[in-house]
Amino acid sequence: MASPIDPASPIEPTPDAGPGPASWGPATGVGSLPGTDAAEALRTVTGELPDFPHLPELPGRGAGADLVGRGAALLVEIAVELTPAGWRLVPRSGVDQRRAQEFLARDLDALYEVAEAYEGPFKVQVAGPWTLAAGLERTRGDRAVVDPGARRDLGQSLAEGVAQHVAAVTARVPGARVVVQLDEPSVPAVLQGALPTVSGFGKLAAVEASVVEQELAAVVDALDVPVVVHCCANRAPLELFRAAGAGAVSFDLGTVQDLDAIGTAVEAGTHLLPGVVPGTDATLPAPKATASRLQAWWSELGFPADRLHTAVTLTPSCGLAGATPGYARTAMTHVREAARYLLPE
Repeated sequence: MASPIDPASPIEPTPDAGPGPASWGPATGVGSLPGTDAAEALRTVTGELPDFPHLPELPGRGAGADLVGRGAALLVEIAVELTPAGWRLVPRSGVDQRRAQEFLARDLDALYEVAEAYEGPFKVQVAGPWTLAAGLERTRGDRAVVDPGARRDLGQSLAEGVAQHVAAVTARVPGARVVVQLDEPSVPAVLQGALPTVSGFGKLAAVEASVVEQELAAVVDALDVPVVVHCCANRAPLELFRAAGAGAVSFDLGTVQDLDAIGTAVEAGTHLLPGVVPGTDATLPAPKATASRLQAWWSELGFPADRLHTAVTLTPSCGLAGATPGYARTAMTHVREAARYLLPE
């Protein structure tokens, strides 16, 4: 299968930016946006989130631009196709995977056009290994998540493809310090045995937390840039993500109740990306009120107030693909302005 990277591109290895606070900015997006124009989406992101932009995902373009489709575009030597039931592993790549790769190539072209001169932290997003395995059906039926061999192969292929993607982004924006976000919305269901079978009539068996951690860690360890693990689902296992080596964890502030896990992460130096505004249209408070809410939460954790602004990067709670374009812009503006109120006076 063809690599998603243009072999003619002058790609150099990306240096390790390290997992420390210098790699992060005050506010960023989660990933997806409404619309279909990659260049316009990038102009919006770089305008509203100038200190920590990201490469937007535009699932409104259709199959291949969705979360699993973007992951499929990055797989190396693993082929998938789209069926009426969803994405499936197949022996040979076809039109569906090529379409996903074409979407990615257009996004990289837009990135060069809009942000070639940018310098600073820059985030890219991709489905994590467990969410990708949960979203792909094996040729023999059922989800790849039930097959340890398939999961291993997917994880290795994904890590290689993401590393190539990081190199492609860096080639187009040489001043970018790339951060990779692994989206893992399916992990809570994997741990709880809540994933439905392909038929929909049953549930897949739960996977032990130690196995989930080990296989996620294998992908994190294979990447030479800071890694964020994002999950805005209920019961996001933040301690598992931290133990797997994530330099940062991204979550919906309104659904996380395990303050001990948050406290352990902060003490270990793990950066936090709390989602502070809804991912779909809503009436938002003043940015100062959002900052005050976060400050109260930080005080409840028991950490010094002057550490807050370096410990967190504010985001919407989830991707914004389901929002109107106007609200998506407002949400990004809101997190940027709220972050300013966290700075020490």
